[in-house]
Amino acid sequence: MPQDTQARLTPVTDATFAATVLAADRPVVVDFWAEWCPPCRAVSTHLAELAEEFGDRLRVVTLNTDENPETTRTYQVMSMPTLLTFRDGQVVGSIVGSRPKNHLRLSFARHLDG
Repeated sequence: MPQDTQARLTPVTDATFAATVLAADRPVVVDFWAEWCPPCRAVSTHLAELAEEFGDRLRVVTLNTDENPETTRTYQVMSMPTLLTFRDGQVVGSIVGSRPKNHLRLSFARHLDG
């Protein structure tokens, strides 16, 4: 993942996933990605921009699937990129594959409080 993009997105691991994602006080989008995945790089750029756009209403984190197999298996992630949106510790949305930024924006906005 490019350095500037990674700086704007919070990485999570198998060890930090529960505290960062499941116990979060707002919706969290988890980007399941891998270094070898070209579409993941394009999506990560969109995610960094959307993280800034949504601000405190939505948190966007990344999880390297190669380095964190436990969480990857738990959520049965088999294709990358996979974006799972969590709210109150539950998966409330999923997107598999690369999508345009506007598609991502609309999908994430559905999970925010009015």
